[in-house]
Parts: sequence; C-alpha cells; structure tokens
Amino acid sequence: MSTAAQPDTPAGPSRDASDQLLLADIRLLGRLLGEVVRDQAGDEVYNLVESVRRASVTARREGRPVLDRLDEWLHGVPIELGLEVIRAFSWFSFLANIAEDVRQRVGREDRSGRGTLADTVARLAVEHDSAAMAPVLDALWVSPVITAHPTEVRRKTVLAVRHNIVELLVSRDRATPRGLDEIMAALRVEVLLLWHTAILRLSKLRVRDETNEALGYYPLSLFEAIGALQADATSLLAATWPDAAPRVAHPFVPMGSWIGGDRDGNPFVTAGELRDALRLQAQVAIAHHLDGLARLGRELSISSRLVAPDDALVALADVSGDDSPFRADEPYRRALRGMHARLSATALELVGEVPGAPAHAVLPPYDSPRSLIADLDVVIASLRAHGAGVLAELRVEPVRRDVELFGFHLCTLDLRQNSAVHQNVVAELLTAAHVHADYLSLDEAARTSLLAAELASPRPLRLPGRTTTPATAAELDIFVAAAEGIARLGPRAISQYVISKAESVSDVLEVAVLLREVGLGGGVDIVPLFETIDDLRRGGATLRAMFSTAAYRGLVDNRGGQEVMLGYSDSNKDGGYLTANWALYRAEQDLVDAAGDAGVRLRLFHGRGGTVGRGGGPSFDAIVAQPAGTAQGALRLTEQGEMVAAHFADPVLARDHLEALLAATLEASAASIGGARSTPMAGDAAMEQLSDLAFAAYRGLVYDTPRFAEFFRELTPLGEIAELNVGSRPAARSSSGRIEDLRAIPWVFSWSQCRLMIPGWYGAGTAFSAWAGDDADRVRTLREMYDGWPMFRTTISNMAMVLSKTDISIAARYAGLVSDVELRDDVFERIRAEHELTLDWVARITEAELLADNPMLLRSVRYRFPYLDPLHHLQIDLLHRHRAGADDDDELIRRGIQLTINGIATALRNSG
Repeated sequence: MSTAAQPDTPAGPSRDASDQLLLADIRLLGRLLGEVVRDQAGDEVYNLVESVRRASVTARREGRPVLDRLDEWLHGVPIELGLEVIRAFSWFSFLANIAEDVRQRVGREDRSGRGTLADTVARLAVEHDSAAMAPVLDALWVSPVITAHPTEVRRKTVLAVRHNIVELLVSRDRATPRGLDEIMAALRVEVLLLWHTAILRLSKLRVRDETNEALGYYPLSLFEAIGALQADATSLLAATWPDAAPRVAHPFVPMGSWIGGDRDGNPFVTAGELRDALRLQAQVAIAHHLDGLARLGRELSISSRLVAPDDALVALADVSGDDSPFRADEPYRRALRGMHARLSATALELVGEVPGAPAHAVLPPYDSPRSLIADLDVVIASLRAHGAGVLAELRVEPVRRDVELFGFHLCTLDLRQNSAVHQNVVAELLTAAHVHADYLSLDEAARTSLLAAELASPRPLRLPGRTTTPATAAELDIFVAAAEGIARLGPRAISQYVISKAESVSDVLEVAVLLREVGLGGGVDIVPLFETIDDLRRGGATLRAMFSTAAYRGLVDNRGGQEVMLGYSDSNKDGGYLTANWALYRAEQDLVDAAGDAGVRLRLFHGRGGTVGRGGGPSFDAIVAQPAGTAQGALRLTEQGEMVAAHFADPVLARDHLEALLAATLEASAASIGGARSTPMAGDAAMEQLSDLAFAAYRGLVYDTPRFAEFFRELTPLGEIAELNVGSRPAARSSSGRIEDLRAIPWVFSWSQCRLMIPGWYGAGTAFSAWAGDDADRVRTLREMYDGWPMFRTTISNMAMVLSKTDISIAARYAGLVSDVELRDDVFERIRAEHELTLDWVARITEAELLADNPMLLRSVRYRFPYLDPLHHLQIDLLHRHRAGADDDDELIRRGIQLTINGIATALRNSG
C-alpha cells in the first residue's frame, strides 16, 4: 500500500484506457491508505503490512501456495499487531471497490450500451409497433424489494465517507492543478476518517436499526435515481411508441421492503416493529416532499405585478395563512408555504412530528397524496398559463412526480410468515369460535372446504372477551397493525402477504381468513412462496388447485392477478446449483402455463441474493434469460445483503442498476409478444437429465455423507458469523444443528469465507461428465446450448464467476480446522475432485478460459486476490486459537475473526 505497492499487481489481461484509469485510482487510494497506516499505526505495522502484501503478490505471480509463503510473516503474530494488519487489508478492499464503482459510474454516464433502456428500446422499436407494445407498456414496472439479511456489515457512517470519496475521485478527473491539490488533501482526510472508524458494531442490530439503515438509501441515492429514471423512461417510451404514450404514466420502479414485516423465523419482528417501520417510512417520504415544497417556495419568487397568475393559484395563496407584507405580491410563494404548512400538519398526524423547519401556520392536513398533487397541478397550470412552462417542467414537475412515486408511504412493506404459523393461529381461532375443535387433524380437502365456508360467512372468528395464547395474539396484532397502516397511508403501504412453505390451497385460504378478520379481505395480494426443489416441481399443480377453488379465485380476480414468489436460496441449499436453476426455470414455465390456462395474469417475485448460490449474478442477464411469458410487463425481486450497498450507495450506480432492471423487464416482456417459446426442446431434455445427475451428486455430498454437518461447521466460520452484529435475524430456524434447519444465507456466506463456494457449482461437473463423457455429439449439444440458449449460458457464466473466486489451495488450509482427519480427507478430496471436474467441463463447454466473457471481473478478482490472502491466513490462525480455548486474548481473537469475515466479504463483494 505504499507508493510503489500498487503497480506490481498480478499479470493478467491487456489493459485498455479505462482499466488504466481504474489502476491509477486503486494506486492512489492504496498510497493514501499506506501513508495513513504509517502515520497513525507506526512503522512496525506499516512495514509488516508491506512485507505481507509483497509476499502475497509475489507468490500469486509465481504460482506458489500463497498462505505457505505468508507463514514467514504472519505465523504467531501478536493479536494486537494482527488486528492492525486485518484493518489495513480490509480497508484496502473497500477502497478498491470504490475505485471500481467510480470507473463504472464514469463509463456509464452516457446511458448507452447493453443493459440501458435506450439500447433496449431502440432494438424493440425495429420489431414492434405501438399496438404490439401497448399492453406491455401498460403493465411495465419492476419492484426491487430491500430485505434485511445477515451478510451486510456496512455501517451508515462508512457509507457517508464512501460517498465523499466517490465525489472527490469523479471531480479529480476534471480538476485544475490547484483544485487537484485540494482534492488530494480532502481524500487524505476521508481515508484518515476510515482508519479511525470502527468496522464492527458494538451491539447487535435491532429491527429498527435495520429499517433506518435501509431508509438511508433514499436520500442518498434512490430519490434522485428513481425520479430521473421515471422522467427519462416516460419521455423515451412515449417518443418511441407515441400511440401508447397515455399508457406509460404509472411508476416504473416502485420500491418495496421486507424490513419490519418479515416475521418468518425472526421473533424480533412484532406488531410494534411493523408500526414503527411504517411510521419511519412515512417520515422519510414526507420529509422529502417538505424539502421539495420549501425549495419551490424559495425559488418561485414570481411577482403578480409582472405576471397574471390564474384564479386557482390566487385562491391557494389566499388560504395559505401567509399574510406577510413582504410576500403580498408573491402568490406562488404564499401558495407553496400554505402547501408546506398543510403537509407539516399531515406529518404531525401520520408520524407524530414534523421533519425539518416548523410551518408558519396551522392548517388542515392533506387527506391523501392526491390532494397534494392537485395543489401542485394548480401551480403547474398557472405557470404555463402565463408563459412560464419551463419553470413548471424543471422545478415543479419533479416535486409532483416524487409525490406520485413515493406518496406518504415511501415504499410497499411486505408481510411474510411461515404457513405453519398460520395453521396454528387459524386452528386456535376456529376452536375458540366453536367452529371446529381440531382443525389440524383435517385433511387438505376438509380444510379447504371449511376455510371457504368461513370466507363466505359474515361472522368474525375474533370476538370481544375471547382470550388467545400469546403466540396467536402476537400474530393477530400484526394483521391489526397492517390494517391500521393501510387506513392511514393508503393501499400501497402494504399490498403483499408472502407465505413461506406454501404447499396447498389451505395455506393461502388461511391467510385470506386472517386478512378478512381485520377488514383486508381482497385488499392485499396473497403470495405463495415456493422454495424447495419439491415445492418448485409441484408449483404449477399447486397454482392450478388454487385457481380451481372458487373462494380463492374470487380473491385473485378482485386483485387483478396472482403473484408467486420463487425462492432461490433454499432451492439451492436443497438441491444444488444446477438442479435449483433448472427447477426454477421449469417452475416458471409451469406457473405461466397454469395462469394462462386459468386466464389469470401472473407476476413473479424472484427471491434472489447477492451470490450465485442464492440466485445472484448480473440482473439484466438473469431477467432476459427467463422463459418467454414470465415477465408479462412486471416483476419483483429482492435486494439483499451487501448488494444493497453495492447497488444503491451512489445515485449514478443506483440509476444504472434500476435502469438495467427496467430494460431487462421490458425486453423479457416483449419476448412474449406472439407467444414465442424460448426453450429448445433438445435443451429441455438434456437439462432434465443433467439436473437429476447433479441433484444426486450434490445430495450425496451434503445430505447423505455421514457427519457432513460436522465437517461444514468446523471447516467454515459459521459459528463466528452468527456472532456478527449485522442483523436481527437468527442464523438458523432451530438449534438442531442439521443442514436442513440452517438458513440459506449463512450457509452460502460460510462457504464463501473459506473460498470453496460449493453452492455455486458442486455437482455440475459430475452431471456433465456422466451425461456427455467422451460422446462428441453430446459435447456438441452442450456447446450449442451455451451458444444459443440464454438460460444455459447465464447458468454457466454465473458458475464460471463463482469458480473464478474459488481457491482450493486456500480452502485446503481451512480443512486443517476439521479435527477428524479421516472425515476431513474423505470429504475434502471429494470436493477437490469435483472442483477439477467442473473446471474442466466449463472450459470444454465454453471453449474459453474462465471469465473470458467478462474481462472486467477477471481483472478485478486478479487484482484482489493478493489482498484477500492475508485475511484468509489470519482468519484460519485466529479460528485455530479461538477454538482451542484457554487464551487470555480470546476477546481480541474473536474481534479479529469478525474483522476478517467483514474484510473477506467486502473483497468478494457478492458473498452472501
């Protein structure tokens, strides 16, 4: 990290101009970090860090075992010194991420190229006219749903520093010599702040903390990015397909959230937390609108002595309560101050306080966002009437647009709970109401019949004076809080209820009954979540059964369609990478067929994570690779873990990501015009067989190998990850210790820490080898599938990305943590052999080196590896010491382990 440290990066692909700029930024930030380390931690720390860095780079370049080379410098290093080394390499990885983001931002500011809306629209305009595109545009929207999952360890304070460094690096490109000196000085200050900022939190996050962290992205990037994208997309689509123009005025990127509403396995999400989350969301939205009105009030200093505002505007000014003589001839300012006062009263009514400066007068609150929009329309119409339309367009329209996009609710908050919980609640209510004494003993047909009768009955199950168990009371309070929130903030505040482990018609009817109990029958989408391999395989049949049940079909018709959520994480943990991808693809086809046969509009909700093992990978490619007919104009997808910061920590990156989602949704939806089928039949048959082979290989390792759970827990830092203060949600559903009960997120996160990452590739090599072997025709078939089928190409490309980050030599050192030598050797050798086989088959199918189709990522991982190696070495050493026990420095050792977990996750970027 010295001045000379950065150029000696490992040899790799040739570098173009943008790559040279990226390297220059990495060198600059690395040099500044090195200077800070020397100044603040002293020469001993700096010299050790430099020696370790050089040793790692040299070993990587020469192809020698890296961790063995680092033993000379790190074996037995005092824990205090080791902590400083961990911090140095962790912060360097963080700064390298910033440099990459800046170059991506600068490179995409022209909004052109694949993945942009302009490129997608230009291609589609050649193929489809307004008449064909009108139904697609009428339904076009994509909703990213931010969730709280325990892999994000980024502090809000660090995000603020990151923002400052990004802006400084961007301005550096066009600075004068004097300005450059000032920028350099400012960068040094920001890096110094980072060094003196604790990476880890002292206490575990509460649900409220998670809510606040997610909401921080709105003023940081989302308000700006979503508003700009809405304006640009509306203009572009209307100009391209003018006859469809009236159809493209709705919000294209309505945001969603699970934080405060996702109760599945999280006992800390209560009705109180739900109410709190809704209040905090409203507070952020209204504060943003208040800022907009205040800004307009300052800017629109238009005098009635010079222009003639219309009567409606004058009327608004007259009821504003602003009788200042200094604004007597400024009706726009007076009108806007009155609107500000009314919105302040709305804030007081909805959230209990007024964000920002107090209002000048007490006026009646707005009853809805539409009332505020109506007042803004008066301002816009008046400006246009006297020739100031440009002011209306550039100043007032953005404020109006944001009120329309975010309302008073900000984003839709989903509710989620496990179907087993609903069964127990409904059973207790039916018993208490003397409807049925033992609901849980009924078979599916009897349950469905009973629940349908309940939905048709006007009699409530909850009656005053009847007591329930605390668990049931807590669940019912959630429904009450949801009804209250919708009554106060409107129907967009809560519009989806997700059912985990949904397997039957009764699972959705139980939720329908509970929603009816609080007056929300037909007012919220009921969303079954299919997440295991078996659930996915039965998904189409399950949906057909739901649609054939009159009581449920009525609810679906009332809501205008059916949303279904697909679980990428649990299906992968259940069946492995290749099988999960195929099961998801086939499930989408089956669901589309079931909905189409029933005449129901289908919307899919993709539960994707950051890592490939949890459905991650480039979002544009993933959406476009779906079967034809799955997008139908709209889709939802989760934004989880560290990917929230990666996508939304900067307005330009947020715009880039959201635009790619919208462009991909448009392209995937347009692919359904004419009812084209995207999957070649030969590919179907091959994938079915490959899936079965991969499933057997994966299950044979993970579920059929005796004591595999023991191997996994000792090999990885799973237990230590659970101690991180990065989320309120427990890492496992129970304390059984079984793989089945472990949540998918820590499962994937743990494998990434030891660099094996088996959720992203294990079983594929065996499947390809068993299916194709030396059969030239079958090998040719695989290559044709890769070249011509987006689903298969995306699957292989994402697997190649994981394999590029997998490191067997580092993983072998983690294997030394497994105490039983026989168990360790047996399982690890099987993993090593499968890894070699998978690498070989990826090369044979693609006929190229890993990541040949993604040179930017290839360079990125090669630059990062030398800075990851010391973190792995120290993590393994500290895990040995911590698990041995009886160490006087155990608290510092635990802190060191947690710091390495954070540092490795930062460097890998999509680790959980």
